[in-house]
Amino acid sequence: MSSKKEIEKRWITPKELKALHGFGLSTQAKMRVDKKIPYYKIGHFIKYDLNEINQWIENNKVDVRK
Repeated sequence: MSSKKEIEKRWITPKELKALHGFGLSTQAKMRVDKKIPYYKIGHFIKYDLNEINQWIENNKVDVRK
């Protein structure tokens, strides 16, 4: 069974996402409206699954030319 601390690390708020990855709050809001970022809405709270966000970032890699 997961501990509460592990569960808290999995779910992050928009402010925590901003601190971790630099996406501004208004940028996040636009990406949510445009369905460009994975998120969960629980009542009026927005939460991000940190594992999904990290995977989403990796999946959006742009290859550079050599």
